[in-house]
Amino acid sequence: MSEQPFTPFATVVELVQRLEATSKRLEKRRLIANFLRALSRAEVGPAVLLLVAGIFPESDPKVLNIGFATIRKALEAAGPGSLSADPLTILDVQKRFETIAAVKGPESTRTRQELLEEFFRRASKDEQQVLLKAISGEMRIGVNEGVMIEAIADASGADPAAVRAGNMYLGDLGKVAAIALFEGNDAVQRLNAELLFPIKPMLAELAPDLDEVLAEHQGVTAVEYKLDGARIQIHRVGEQVRVFTRRLSDVTRSVPEIVEIALQLPASALILEGEVLAVDEHGRPRPFQELMRRFRRIHQVEDLRKEIPLQLVCFDLLHLNGSNLMAAPYRQRWEALERLVPPSLLVPRIVTSSRAEIEVFLGRALAAGHEGLMAKRLDSPYAVGKRGKNWFKIKPAETLDLVILAAEWGHGRRTGTLSNYWLGIRDGSGWQMIGKTFKGLTDQERADVMNRLLASKSGEEPWIVHVRPTVVVEVAYNEIQRSPRYESGFALRFARITRIREDKAASDADTYQRLKELYAKQFERKGKSVEEI
Repeated sequence: MSEQPFTPFATVVELVQRLEATSKRLEKRRLIANFLRALSRAEVGPAVLLLVAGIFPESDPKVLNIGFATIRKALEAAGPGSLSADPLTILDVQKRFETIAAVKGPESTRTRQELLEEFFRRASKDEQQVLLKAISGEMRIGVNEGVMIEAIADASGADPAAVRAGNMYLGDLGKVAAIALFEGNDAVQRLNAELLFPIKPMLAELAPDLDEVLAEHQGVTAVEYKLDGARIQIHRVGEQVRVFTRRLSDVTRSVPEIVEIALQLPASALILEGEVLAVDEHGRPRPFQELMRRFRRIHQVEDLRKEIPLQLVCFDLLHLNGSNLMAAPYRQRWEALERLVPPSLLVPRIVTSSRAEIEVFLGRALAAGHEGLMAKRLDSPYAVGKRGKNWFKIKPAETLDLVILAAEWGHGRRTGTLSNYWLGIRDGSGWQMIGKTFKGLTDQERADVMNRLLASKSGEEPWIVHVRPTVVVEVAYNEIQRSPRYESGFALRFARITRIREDKAASDADTYQRLKELYAKQFERKGKSVEEI
């Protein structure tokens, strides 16, 4: 294994091309393993993340904020690429992505475009194509996390299970790969959660549909209230307790009643996960900002404690008396939690295989002032820092009135029809694109919309028809999220058209300002916009 961190990026391009050319999993593992063995330690992490279309690790989820228009302008200005006298290296690529992600301020779009243009100018045509795949998150070379874990194990001789567990603890497969290759299996085996130091929390996907949740969870799921408070992680060793927020900030001094509860539990060591709520005299959640007053206060806490009492609700147990429970199935962790804490501290929860039961339980959660439900697969381990389908967030859908800016010709059963609609929101006298969807319309509605779109066509390119903004549609979505894919900077999760707004003109569509307000309100309610935590 080399110690010179100057491997040309062209070697990554060659590997990508060879991976694209084979569908055999064992061959992909062999190719990746041989490639990793030739890298320096500094290069291993960036190379691993690039190949699994990550760029940045989950433990440090930076965002490039590069839209398609910015990419197109940068490519046009850079030209078709050339064989530079100063060829790109793997570390050059990593550093440039870091630089782009760090750009902030009013001129950020132009600055990112200039950085990207310079980047593309140094790259060959083939390198440009791989960079584009990495930026878009669509590498599509048949290398998922599982294949990469096996390849890392092949390259290093480490136990695949240890590599997988290490990735759970660190949330950075590139870092785990470097440890495996340069420190060996014993070092990987030692990767673990450390008591009194925070770990990245396991995350959930947003549920597109209750039936899909049940299907993903093999027909039965555990459903809990998704509480409208602040997620915390409680560590205890003997008489020492530390309390961390989901952003890994230490708030121990601000929440003495949580410390008292932890010290009363029959355990000598633990890592416990739960939610803290500020509650009124009826036990209903108070506004999140009042909870934040408690989290920020480190002096005269006892006075504020009387004014804003806190309630702890527990939902997971990750460590108990020297035993790490994170690899244990959720079912087993819950049983251990039930034995550890009194029933009054447990989150309301049912185990069910019925969509109707979930809907009734969701109604109860919303009526109690909470934001929805969590659905957890019974046999799922606790995946540190990971977002996936083992946990789902279930929330009522919101809607926006949007216009169709363009549509793509369909595939499969939608062949011959315009069916993937580009959704736009009003921004002054112009429009901002915030996503696409092909979901929601019947075959007849899709045919009717196609006729209207073709009548208002403003331009065409292969597979896409651009149109004047005349068709208004009501679009349901589960969440507004930041997105580097669109110049607007936003996208809708699980967007689907619920009806065609025949009663509305384009001037009646929702505005970009309202979108930003909804985004801020959405995360204000969750508390994610509060930098202190």
